[in-house]
Amino acid sequence: MSEYHDKRAKEILQTIKYATIATTSADGTPWNSPVRHVYDEDLNIYWFSDKEGQHSRNIRENENVFIVIYDSTVPEGDGEGVYIQAKAYEINDPEEVRFARRIKKGPTMDAPDDFIGDAVRRVYKAIPQQVWMNDAEINNNVFVRDYRVAVSLDSL
Repeated sequence: MSEYHDKRAKEILQTIKYATIATTSADGTPWNSPVRHVYDEDLNIYWFSDKEGQHSRNIRENENVFIVIYDSTVPEGDGEGVYIQAKAYEINDPEEVRFARRIKKGPTMDAPDDFIGDAVRRVYKAIPQQVWMNDAEINNNVFVRDYRVAVSLDSL
Protein backbone atom coordinates (compact mmCIF):
# COMPACT_ATOMS: atom_id res chain seq x y z
CA MET A 1 0.00 0.00 0.00
CA SER A 2 1.10 3.54 -0.63
CA GLU A 3 -0.27 7.00 0.05
CA TYR A 4 -0.09 7.78 -3.67
CA HIS A 5 -2.21 4.77 -4.63
CA ASP A 6 -4.74 5.41 -1.86
CA LYS A 7 -5.09 9.07 -2.93
CA ARG A 8 -5.23 8.31 -6.65
CA ALA A 9 -7.78 5.51 -6.18
CA LYS A 10 -10.03 7.96 -4.35
CA GLU A 11 -9.66 10.50 -7.17
CA ILE A 12 -10.58 7.90 -9.79
CA LEU A 13 -13.63 6.78 -7.82
CA GLN A 14 -14.79 10.41 -7.49
CA THR A 15 -14.36 11.32 -11.16
CA ILE A 16 -14.91 8.24 -13.33
CA LYS A 17 -18.61 7.45 -13.62
CA TYR A 18 -18.48 4.14 -15.49
CA ALA A 19 -17.36 0.79 -14.16
CA THR A 20 -16.92 -2.55 -15.87
CA ILE A 21 -18.53 -5.39 -13.94
CA ALA A 22 -17.10 -8.86 -14.63
CA THR A 23 -19.43 -11.73 -13.76
CA THR A 24 -19.62 -15.43 -14.51
CA SER A 25 -22.57 -17.69 -15.07
CA ALA A 26 -23.16 -20.84 -13.03
CA ASP A 27 -21.26 -22.83 -15.67
CA GLY A 28 -18.28 -20.43 -15.57
CA THR A 29 -18.94 -18.45 -18.75
CA PRO A 30 -17.45 -14.95 -18.26
CA TRP A 31 -19.27 -11.70 -19.04
CA ASN A 32 -18.25 -8.02 -18.79
CA SER A 33 -20.69 -5.12 -18.66
CA PRO A 34 -19.99 -1.40 -18.51
CA VAL A 35 -22.39 0.34 -16.11
CA ARG A 36 -22.94 3.84 -14.76
CA HIS A 37 -22.32 3.54 -11.04
CA VAL A 38 -22.50 5.42 -7.76
CA TYR A 39 -21.01 4.54 -4.40
CA ASP A 40 -21.66 5.24 -0.74
CA GLU A 41 -19.34 6.24 2.12
CA ASP A 42 -18.44 2.58 2.69
CA LEU A 43 -17.42 2.15 -0.98
CA ASN A 44 -20.42 -0.08 -1.70
CA ILE A 45 -21.04 0.29 -5.41
CA TYR A 46 -24.56 0.55 -6.87
CA TRP A 47 -25.86 0.36 -10.42
CA PHE A 48 -29.22 0.07 -12.11
CA SER A 49 -29.78 -2.59 -14.76
CA ASP A 50 -32.36 -4.68 -16.56
CA LYS A 51 -33.05 -7.77 -14.46
CA GLU A 52 -32.69 -9.93 -17.59
CA GLY A 53 -29.31 -8.53 -18.59
CA GLN A 54 -26.62 -11.21 -18.68
CA HIS A 55 -24.66 -9.67 -15.81
CA SER A 56 -27.86 -9.45 -13.74
CA ARG A 57 -28.67 -13.11 -14.34
CA ASN A 58 -25.08 -14.04 -13.54
CA ILE A 59 -25.18 -12.21 -10.21
CA ARG A 60 -28.29 -14.16 -9.21
CA GLU A 61 -26.28 -17.35 -9.88
CA ASN A 62 -22.88 -16.23 -8.54
CA GLU A 63 -22.33 -13.29 -6.19
CA ASN A 64 -18.60 -13.00 -6.94
CA VAL A 65 -17.83 -10.05 -9.21
CA PHE A 66 -14.76 -8.12 -10.25
CA ILE A 67 -15.09 -4.41 -10.97
CA VAL A 68 -12.68 -2.15 -12.81
CA ILE A 69 -13.01 1.62 -12.77
CA TYR A 70 -10.36 2.80 -15.19
CA ASP A 71 -9.25 6.35 -15.95
CA SER A 72 -8.72 6.30 -19.70
CA THR A 73 -8.91 10.09 -19.95
CA VAL A 74 -5.14 10.48 -19.52
CA PRO A 75 -2.48 10.20 -22.25
CA GLU A 76 -1.57 6.78 -23.64
CA GLY A 77 0.58 4.84 -21.19
CA ASP A 78 -0.61 6.86 -18.18
CA GLY A 79 -3.94 5.10 -17.57
CA GLU A 80 -4.66 3.99 -14.03
CA GLY A 81 -7.50 1.96 -12.61
CA VAL A 82 -9.11 0.76 -9.44
CA TYR A 83 -9.68 -3.00 -9.31
CA ILE A 84 -12.28 -4.28 -6.88
CA GLN A 85 -13.04 -7.85 -5.87
CA ALA A 86 -16.59 -7.81 -4.46
CA LYS A 87 -19.75 -9.69 -3.55
CA ALA A 88 -22.83 -8.42 -5.39
CA TYR A 89 -26.56 -8.88 -5.09
CA GLU A 90 -29.86 -7.54 -6.34
CA ILE A 91 -31.54 -5.20 -3.86
CA ASN A 92 -35.15 -6.09 -3.04
CA ASP A 93 -35.64 -3.98 0.10
CA PRO A 94 -37.51 -0.69 -0.66
CA GLU A 95 -35.44 1.25 1.90
CA GLU A 96 -32.16 0.09 0.33
CA VAL A 97 -33.53 1.04 -3.11
CA ARG A 98 -34.40 4.52 -1.78
CA PHE A 99 -30.90 4.85 -0.31
CA ALA A 100 -29.21 3.95 -3.62
CA ARG A 101 -31.50 6.23 -5.63
CA ARG A 102 -30.79 9.16 -3.27
CA ILE A 103 -27.07 8.72 -3.93
CA LYS A 104 -27.69 8.90 -7.67
CA LYS A 105 -30.53 11.39 -7.91
CA GLY A 106 -30.50 13.40 -4.69
CA PRO A 107 -33.89 14.27 -3.22
CA THR A 108 -35.65 13.78 -6.58
CA MET A 109 -35.95 10.07 -7.15
CA ASP A 110 -38.11 7.34 -8.61
CA ALA A 111 -40.39 5.26 -6.43
CA PRO A 112 -38.81 2.03 -5.09
CA ASP A 113 -41.57 0.11 -6.89
CA ASP A 114 -39.83 1.06 -10.15
CA PHE A 115 -37.00 -1.33 -9.11
CA ILE A 116 -38.65 -4.25 -7.29
CA GLY A 117 -41.47 -6.73 -7.84
CA ASP A 118 -42.51 -6.88 -11.50
CA ALA A 119 -40.32 -3.95 -12.54
CA VAL A 120 -37.84 -4.53 -15.37
CA ARG A 121 -34.96 -2.59 -13.81
CA ARG A 122 -33.21 -3.52 -10.59
CA VAL A 123 -30.69 -1.95 -8.24
CA TYR A 124 -27.50 -3.94 -7.64
CA LYS A 125 -25.02 -3.52 -4.82
CA ALA A 126 -21.42 -4.70 -4.74
CA ILE A 127 -19.65 -4.90 -1.40
CA PRO A 128 -15.86 -4.62 -1.85
CA GLN A 129 -13.68 -7.35 -0.39
CA GLN A 130 -10.28 -6.19 -1.71
CA VAL A 131 -9.08 -3.21 -3.74
CA TRP A 132 -5.98 -2.66 -5.87
CA MET A 133 -4.55 -0.16 -8.33
CA ASN A 134 -2.32 -0.88 -11.26
CA ASP A 135 1.25 0.38 -11.45
CA ALA A 136 4.16 -0.20 -13.79
CA GLU A 137 7.83 -1.07 -13.60
CA ILE A 138 9.91 1.09 -15.93
CA ASN A 139 13.61 0.50 -16.56
CA ASN A 140 15.59 3.10 -18.56
CA ASN A 141 12.28 4.55 -19.87
CA VAL A 142 11.23 1.12 -21.13
CA PHE A 143 8.09 -0.58 -19.85
CA VAL A 144 8.98 -3.87 -18.14
CA ARG A 145 5.74 -5.05 -16.58
CA ASP A 146 2.60 -3.97 -14.81
CA TYR A 147 1.46 -5.11 -11.39
CA ARG A 148 -1.16 -4.40 -8.74
CA VAL A 149 -0.72 -2.48 -5.51
CA ALA A 150 -3.16 -3.09 -2.64
CA VAL A 151 -5.28 -0.11 -1.61
CA SER A 152 -6.68 0.23 1.88
CA LEU A 153 -10.50 0.16 1.97
CA ASP A 154 -10.29 2.43 5.01
CA SER A 155 -8.49 5.12 2.97
CA LEU A 156 -11.27 5.30 0.42
